[in-house]
Amino acid sequence: MKWAALVAGLGLALSAQAEEAVDLVMVGKIRQEAFHRSQVADTLQHLTEQIGPRLTNSPNMAKANAWTKARFTEWGLANVHDEAFADFGRGWEFNSASLELLTPRTAPLHAVPKAWTPGTGGPVEGEAIALTLKTKADLDKYKGKLRGKIVLLSEAREYKPGTEPSSRRYDQAGLGELLNFPMPAGGAEAKAKRVKEYRERTELAKATNQFLIDEGAVAALSISGWDDGILRVGGGGSRKVGEAVGVPELVVAAEHYNPLLRALDRKQIVRLRVNSDARFTSQANDPGYNTIAELKGSGKADEVVMLGAHMDSWHAGTGASDNGAGVAVMMEAMRILKAVGAKPRRTIRVALWSGEEQGLVGSTDYVSRHFATYPEPTDPAQKALPPYLRDATGALQKTRDYGRFSAYFNLDNGSGRIRGIYAQENQAVMPIFKAWLAPFNDLGASIVTSRNTGSTDHIPFDRVGLPGFQFVQDRLDYGTQVHHSDLDTYDHASPDDLKQAAAIIAAFAYQAAMRDQALPRKDVLQD
Repeated sequence: MKWAALVAGLGLALSAQAEEAVDLVMVGKIRQEAFHRSQVADTLQHLTEQIGPRLTNSPNMAKANAWTKARFTEWGLANVHDEAFADFGRGWEFNSASLELLTPRTAPLHAVPKAWTPGTGGPVEGEAIALTLKTKADLDKYKGKLRGKIVLLSEAREYKPGTEPSSRRYDQAGLGELLNFPMPAGGAEAKAKRVKEYRERTELAKATNQFLIDEGAVAALSISGWDDGILRVGGGGSRKVGEAVGVPELVVAAEHYNPLLRALDRKQIVRLRVNSDARFTSQANDPGYNTIAELKGSGKADEVVMLGAHMDSWHAGTGASDNGAGVAVMMEAMRILKAVGAKPRRTIRVALWSGEEQGLVGSTDYVSRHFATYPEPTDPAQKALPPYLRDATGALQKTRDYGRFSAYFNLDNGSGRIRGIYAQENQAVMPIFKAWLAPFNDLGASIVTSRNTGSTDHIPFDRVGLPGFQFVQDRLDYGTQVHHSDLDTYDHASPDDLKQAAAIIAAFAYQAAMRDQALPRKDVLQD
């Protein structure tokens, strides 16, 4: 009976794929526009080299919101606007930074400040002291020892030479492996561990920020997470008014940081000069902004298909692969649909998110207000956790638009070409997606994997039971050189891959908007 049911299910899936209508005439128009009249590289270049890095709530993010709105309006899209999400925090930017070793020898050191840390107000000097901080109790060991000092917060890390190419594409074996579904691990015990680790990490960071201020340290240094001189940088201090921002803190290239610790181990005096021209651009918990635009539907215009990518980035590079590439592709997909005269039945809406790097803030807020959310926890300890770590607080609260939503498609794994799509364990969409991908098999896009993938803006949709999907992409050097690093620049992007991605996403959006029924949904799972 089990084998009979399996064969029957497979037959139904193959039948669904065979019956799925695909408008090949429109696909042909989309391909022509995407490959012969592309603007995707120009869009990415402007976003990264004319505007630059786009930290949430920074002046550059405001420029990006304004510029993308202007482009959407120029292309003739409708309902172009910025949509606020409340109380994100202060804006921040930096213009320059330098770090110099003064003793036991002189040398320039490669470093960049962490976001939301204060500037130095000009060059400052001090002797280095290494701290070992595992828990808040460790802070007590350094009371009275840090005044005028530059503190080293990280341990040394051994250099490990790479054994694989820094930039890679999927081969057939790798794509085949993606088709195998790994059994979910974890459960309540694993979640409890994650919650504990999150609380300990955030509490230690807050306590350290205040301690360094109270003890009179002049600056702090941390080691980059990657080797080979790459600066991988995120946030420090605090974006929230009322929370301690710590002292000026810079991330230092591993090969420049390790020698400082070795010199201290030799009992040598290490003296440094730091100059961080960083500043907060506001002194209030300001709202952040997502940029929205639409291609209006007809017949089912009150139903919606969404595309999205996060426009915010970190600040060491220019946010090309993470995630200017996704933004450029989504903008190009909308431009293509408008240019080819697409008349979708459902409205196709694009969202350029902000606050993704701080925990999917912009997309989570959007989904909660427009579609569905779980009740806010009343327990302060639960409220302090990010949504993905909270305990269930009650039944899902749906808006009237919940039933009018069809699908959300996201791109956020660099500039590599699309090789397929993650179905997020939604078995019913798999044959549909296979049919939609078929006209792009000749461009290397062929697989539909039942696997989940996380950590980006489709998750708030998926969490409330709405069909939200991320594409499988060639990784290139996304995970080896550019992710959150100073090498995340236009030169590491692949314009031809972006053309392919824009064509596929434009076609997916159109096919979803033209179906008689919305895409199938899976059951909502609550931890």
